[in-house]
Amino acid sequence: MATTLPAGVAFAALLHALPLLGAVFVPLDPRAQVAAGARVTVTEPPGGDEAEVPLRQTVDPDAVHSIIHTSGTTGRPKAVELTYGNHHASARAAAGAVGVASDDRWLCPLPPFHVGGLAVLIRCAINATTAVLWDGFDAGRVRAALEAGEATLASLVPTMLERLREAGLARAPGLRAIALGGGPIRPALLEWAAGAGIPVVPVYGLTETASQVVAGLPGRPLPGAELRIGRDGEVLVRGPMVARNARDADGWLHTGDRGRLDAAGRLHLDGRLKEIIVTGGENVAPAEVEGVLLGHAAVADAGVVGLPDPEWGEAVTAYVVLRDRATPAELLAWCRARLPAYKVPKRVERVPRLPRNTAGKRRRDQITPPSADAPGIFRPP
Repeated sequence: MATTLPAGVAFAALLHALPLLGAVFVPLDPRAQVAAGARVTVTEPPGGDEAEVPLRQTVDPDAVHSIIHTSGTTGRPKAVELTYGNHHASARAAAGAVGVASDDRWLCPLPPFHVGGLAVLIRCAINATTAVLWDGFDAGRVRAALEAGEATLASLVPTMLERLREAGLARAPGLRAIALGGGPIRPALLEWAAGAGIPVVPVYGLTETASQVVAGLPGRPLPGAELRIGRDGEVLVRGPMVARNARDADGWLHTGDRGRLDAAGRLHLDGRLKEIIVTGGENVAPAEVEGVLLGHAAVADAGVVGLPDPEWGEAVTAYVVLRDRATPAELLAWCRARLPAYKVPKRVERVPRLPRNTAGKRRRDQITPPSADAPGIFRPP
């Protein structure tokens, strides 16, 4: 059963009622078309007289609970089948990252049709705690809730925490942790949070793992998750939270992310494999260059891509959103002091904003070079 219901009580009721009917839950972006093959699509809260339907008392851990679509930050979203067992293993892993208390209130302004938002509802039900689910993110509202001590846990993406910083968030009494994931995190943002006494736990996960599998910076695998580095530096994940239809023939999830494990088994991420820029025969991870740019006080956001170049093959090109005045020359000098020469952008362009999806993740596939007939960096919708 598919639904385009927004975040709220009706969405949660449908999520938890469908297993009793033996139906599979398919949450969709309200702006998206109805999923192909869906027998029923719920677009508004059900009401009226309903037929008597026998309710299930037990479920098979290997049965499909939900079908979630990936965020599609580098292309077309994929449908991922997650079982009851996947979600339970994910809930146990999350408990290993931030713990569980009987009076927990988990604030989540993330879209519930993405795994990060949906997982909060599911793990709170499993742990018998309270999920505070909001339809959309409003920095002022979230700031007020955190400063009033209304949440013990929260799930955010880095851009949301940046907005809270800009909105003047100064304290968060009662908050045990913010699970922060979904994209690169500026070191300066973590430093600000630490200075303000706001507890942040960076997390890494995928739709295919029913949410987070690593916590910390650098990150340690959560309970039940096993990591290894495969060919070309690709991060591989194995464990009970990994979706069956996402595993490769070798039994591992090939994440498409590039990284390394240090001597202590902690994960250091370098970005997406398919996003690697090959310039002058050298490999450059856009996320590394973006991280350096985001370390500059004047840079609010950064996106790095490789553009075709007759000399280099691909030219490392950076697009930045500035909060303060800074020239391209200043930003290039900043990068030269912190990166090998071949990783320094050949060009820096200032833009008013960078494309992101509804979960706040950067859409690098939508970044395009400016041109005379189509100025700016965004492909038309």
